[in-house]
Amino acid sequence: MEQRITARKNPLIQQVRRLVSSRKERQQTGLFVADGTKLLLEAVRWWPGLDTVILSDGVEAHVPEGVRTVRVPEEIMAYISPMETPQGALFLCRLPEKAAFAPKRGMLLLDGIQDPGNMGTILRTADALEVPVVLLEGCADPYGHKVVRASMGAVFRTPVMQSNWETVRQACQDAQIPVAVTALTDRAEDIRNARLSEMAVVIGSEGRGVRQEILEYADRELIIPMNPRCESLNAAVAATIAMWQMKL
Repeated sequence: MEQRITARKNPLIQQVRRLVSSRKERQQTGLFVADGTKLLLEAVRWWPGLDTVILSDGVEAHVPEGVRTVRVPEEIMAYISPMETPQGALFLCRLPEKAAFAPKRGMLLLDGIQDPGNMGTILRTADALEVPVVLLEGCADPYGHKVVRASMGAVFRTPVMQSNWETVRQACQDAQIPVAVTALTDRAEDIRNARLSEMAVVIGSEGRGVRQEILEYADRELIIPMNPRCESLNAAVAATIAMWQMKL
């Protein structure tokens, strides 16, 4: 049975606004927000933790039994939606249980990727190519609404692993998985000559690159060959090239 809410001060409405704006709120409540009818379809199909669906008047969507459904006027949807032009469907999902890190050959490690668009694009590409991705310290929240949207629902289809460098470093060492970093150094070798399917490959942020402690530990340094007049590539583009090379 649908519930109807018309007041901005309703506790659910206020909670949605906090979840949209605060990573801490998402972590404390174990919930995150996503917006849009297409993403809702992905969540219904793939995500076991669909918690609450909020729909504008006149918008219809399939909502599984047992999932709370709330109907609101368009002005309330505009008040809570992070989108400039709301599609009339916003929903809350439960965060997944934290899983222990398990190292794999041919995985991508993201170090300090803070831009939500880059993060979402990388997760979307990793989902398409079936490449495991691990988020290290300093990365954007994979369950922030901008990342979820940029991933085009990939976060619902493929679990996002989060860990810290020390844990990952030790696990890779124990599993004898070499760690390679993308770096603009004289020692870096052409990425096309490396068997990335056997490695864990680190991509750093576009502005800062890979952390020094990771650079110092890495077994290999790799470079993506490009026109000398180009200083660097967008982090999502570099990650895509690395993942494609992993599949060769």
